[in-house]
Amino acid sequence: MNDEASLLALTDRMLWTTALVAGPILLAALAVGLVVGIIQAATSVNEQTLTFVPKLTVIAVILVLMGGSMMMILGDFMREIFDQIGMMAQ
Repeated sequence: MNDEASLLALTDRMLWTTALVAGPILLAALAVGLVVGIIQAATSVNEQTLTFVPKLTVIAVILVLMGGSMMMILGDFMREIFDQIGMMAQ
């Protein structure tokens, strides 16, 4: 029963870690896509490649600004996984 509870807790932590790491990038890309889409609708410019450069730029800025903290979150999670594996192997 203890192994099942620890696996469920690890699964919960995995989902939160995924949301914390992917969330800022996805939200930034969504916001830029929405703004560019509104501008395209207002100006009747229907060029599909117009959204690519602003999204790429914003994602690069987000990764530069928050990449260190994202890697720290992933590193802490990996350390926790390896600790759990070590505890289960004993």
